[in-house]
Amino acid sequence: MSQDLLEVPAGTTPEREAVMRAVGQAPAPEWVIVTRGLKREYDMGGEIVRALRGVDLAVKRNEYVAIMGPSGSGKSTLMNIVGCLDTPNDGEYWLNGQLVSEMKDDALARVRNKEIGFVFQTFNLLPRATALANVELPLVYAGVPAAERKRRAMEALEKVQLGQRVHHRPNELSGGQRQRVAIARALVNDPSILLADEPTGNLDSNTSEEIMRVFEHLADTGQTVIMVTHEPDIASHARRVVVLRDGRIASDETKAQFVARIGAGQHAH
Repeated sequence: MSQDLLEVPAGTTPEREAVMRAVGQAPAPEWVIVTRGLKREYDMGGEIVRALRGVDLAVKRNEYVAIMGPSGSGKSTLMNIVGCLDTPNDGEYWLNGQLVSEMKDDALARVRNKEIGFVFQTFNLLPRATALANVELPLVYAGVPAAERKRRAMEALEKVQLGQRVHHRPNELSGGQRQRVAIARALVNDPSILLADEPTGNLDSNTSEEIMRVFEHLADTGQTVIMVTHEPDIASHARRVVVLRDGRIASDETKAQFVARIGAGQHAH
């Protein structure tokens, strides 16, 4: 892939631009996510759908980034690739210094389990299990001993301010508390990235604010957070907002730049 094919989106810092242009080179350790020329195409009954058309994205450790865009912009495809749930047709994806775009499925699964914590709009909790047992689940699959599981699950629940609710089942918790259990479960493996897909999609506006405060607190304490959303008011809680349009990055801005643009009546997409 030639370097002149990389189009750097508006608002990108010179430092980030240099990282994105260094094709074929492993990024420095502070860059947890680097994609270069990422492309993903699907064959839908003989019709080729170009979901990603060359996405260049660099995210530093401890950044809090929102990825926005309308339906069909490619944000879900990008999230699936960043989350190691899918692989690109072309381009590079480096996660925590590993070139995961070249990995086979079993290696990809190992990286996914170790490096990424997922939060979805549907909480996906086991209804009969306590908050503690739900959070322990990934550690059960990983073969972690019981005492260590309990300690780490308690720690994760404390991080989301649910230390008093550890023995409650999902039906005894509010929607916001259920989502916080899901966030704690995503944190329990100490992932490099917390990847949240429309995390407030099933919540009212007050509860959404509650969950945004949780993400802000996690970002303040050093967790890298990537949040996918179609709502500008939710995206504006992040410290950086990347907007996708037609499979490409249309803008890459700081929170202040994004909020000023939205406030001036310009569209986020």
